[in-house]
Amino acid sequence: MPALTIEHVAFNVVDPAAIAAWYVQHLGMRVVRQSAVAPYIHFVADADGRTVIELYSNPIDAIPDYASMHPLRLHVAFATADPDGSRDALVAAGASVIDDLNRDDGTRLIMLRDPWGLAIQLCKRPQPLL
Repeated sequence: MPALTIEHVAFNVVDPAAIAAWYVQHLGMRVVRQSAVAPYIHFVADADGRTVIELYSNPIDAIPDYASMHPLRLHVAFATADPDGSRDALVAAGASVIDDLNRDDGTRLIMLRDPWGLAIQLCKRPQPLL
């Protein structure tokens, strides 16, 4: 079998257009494809264009109660050079802080929830993953 690459990760959400707009404005993402008809699919790419998130609202399955999930079950992590500044800007934009950790190896991890309850992690690592 050939090596595969991840194309996107998908989330069934209440309001994909609003979430996509918030991610564009506050996380530096950009919309790469969208649909104005149900299920209102929005594909948003990160600033480097390496990762794509699909947001949609499809009634075929229930929308998870993301806010009630422990963030270790599901979260989207973003690398940042300025964890405190990123946290403060996201909180000012409606996110809420869940946890703030400093690991012994110098890694800084801040867990938040976006205004819709999805968990977002901010990461500053002494050695980037890639």
